[in-house]
Amino acid sequence: MGALPSGWDLLMVTVLLTPISAAVLVGASRRVRLAEVATVVSAALVAIQAAGLMAGVVAEARLAAFGDFFSLDALGALILIPIAGVGLVTALYSVNYMRRQHERGIVDDRHLVRYYAGFNVFMLTMLVVPLANNTGLMWVAIEATTLVSVFLIMLYTTEGAIEAAWKYLIVATVGLSLALFGIVLFSYALSQASPSAASSGTAMDWTLMATYARSLDPAVVRVAYVFVLVGLGTKAGLAPMHTWLPDAHGEAPTPMSALLSGVLLNCAIYGILRFNIVASSTLGRGFPDALLIGLGLLSMGVAACSIYFSRDMKRMLAYSSVEHMGIISIAVGFGGLGLFAALLHIINHATAKPLMFFASGKVSQRYDTKVMADIRGVVRTMPLTAMLMLIGGLAMAGLPPFNIFLSELLVLTAGFGSGQIVATTLMMLFLALVFAGFLRHLVSMSFGSPKATGRVVPDLPLAGHGDSGPLAIVPMAILAVVVVVLGFYVPQPLQTLVHAAARVLGQGSTP
Repeated sequence: MGALPSGWDLLMVTVLLTPISAAVLVGASRRVRLAEVATVVSAALVAIQAAGLMAGVVAEARLAAFGDFFSLDALGALILIPIAGVGLVTALYSVNYMRRQHERGIVDDRHLVRYYAGFNVFMLTMLVVPLANNTGLMWVAIEATTLVSVFLIMLYTTEGAIEAAWKYLIVATVGLSLALFGIVLFSYALSQASPSAASSGTAMDWTLMATYARSLDPAVVRVAYVFVLVGLGTKAGLAPMHTWLPDAHGEAPTPMSALLSGVLLNCAIYGILRFNIVASSTLGRGFPDALLIGLGLLSMGVAACSIYFSRDMKRMLAYSSVEHMGIISIAVGFGGLGLFAALLHIINHATAKPLMFFASGKVSQRYDTKVMADIRGVVRTMPLTAMLMLIGGLAMAGLPPFNIFLSELLVLTAGFGSGQIVATTLMMLFLALVFAGFLRHLVSMSFGSPKATGRVVPDLPLAGHGDSGPLAIVPMAILAVVVVVLGFYVPQPLQTLVHAAARVLGQGSTP
């Protein structure tokens, strides 16, 4: 008789079973109100279970379940927590936002049921990524996020949404195919270094790959890392493979845009970081770091110019995501303090970006447009939303005392400290251009009088006020509080987790 599952075995399984159970319930009932409740309750349970797993990682360094099929260390926990936290506030926000879309005739009951079922399956696919020890399973989960999110992006079935979804599907799938080839090459290198890994079927296990990293064939690893970086970099939105991102994030329902930018991109970055650990151990840091810094600077440069000249609010925020994935890439390339800064920036971006998408969604509903030139006087028409939008916008622009400023300052410090003067100077230039672009758009939308020809939509019965009620404001307020607090103080448990994840990223983890 086999041994009973441990507590961690059960917790890792239940955190995955929770969203899929909610998706089945939503699909079987086809009742909108039940779908809303099931999704919010599921997201709350996932957040509680993720917090338990994080506490376990802080206490034990690494958790394993069902042998080593599932594994969670500090780096994985750092990705898991934003998925769960942002998932919860997005579920809350979705109730108000999607009801409003329903009342405006944009979606019907069938669309809402499809949305909430897809939301829960999407949560499941993202949760698998940091829990999977097998790199092949991690790839399957990342590919599954693409397939599920395609249906959510084209929920409105408009021409623009369908085009964006197909573009995303094609570009992301091609990229992930390249990543799969790179993963197979890493697995081949491990099977050559450890024949027992090939015979036991563990040649794709991350923990084993990290253990034998210094024994892998450098020529194979060099090629494999390039394929993984280009492939997963496509999914992460790194330039020049970012072309799908502005269209997909711009056309998706706003809650989905928040999840795509705030946490889905982190899943792809996580995959890059895992293989960067192996490549750095095999090749030394020079080659992998040079590639990360180069792609990061290119991403920042493309994003900075695009943000400044953007007309559509959601596309501007999508380009901002390209910028911040570039910052994370550069920070990892700087090494040392940059590793801590990159991981902290993952957390900071995952809180500030959904706040901005939530605010943009309510503003676009109120003004019936995403074109920034047609949005004026938000402070007058939606005072609470305007205040929260300003907090998020100033944070994304990199102003103190908000959280993004802190992690960007640490990245710049790491850059100068590592002797990367040219790269750090270019990064400062791009940050200045992003700052100018964000403030230009933010100030023009927030202040002044609404245009006489503007399309300010009267409040529908659900809203009651210009700010659309508590179910819209509370999720934004929660994120705004986190954005402000993390600008002044990083709580000790989070510091401990980030430091532990930085050690994993810098040295590999011990199975």
